[in-house]
Amino acid sequence: MSEEQIRISRREAWIGVGLVIFHFLWWYGFAYGLGNKPVEDYQYILGFPAWFFYSCILGFIIIFLFVVFFVKIFFHDLPFEEEDED
Repeated sequence: MSEEQIRISRREAWIGVGLVIFHFLWWYGFAYGLGNKPVEDYQYILGFPAWFFYSCILGFIIIFLFVVFFVKIFFHDLPFEEEDED
């Protein structure tokens, strides 16, 4: 691999790590932030507890859209074949 391919691959890997960390923080924040009260006090959205709706359903939609956006904007096709220097 060339230096340019390695640089692009590292940048894309860090973007992936950032997306995973963002998704975990989103999920954890809503799941344990809103879900940390008695069941009688839960609010419901579309029949789901609010903590579940925001952490699992809305979180999935948000991270899906982020991944599509980042892949279309920041990721590049890289050839796997070695280029001949001849």
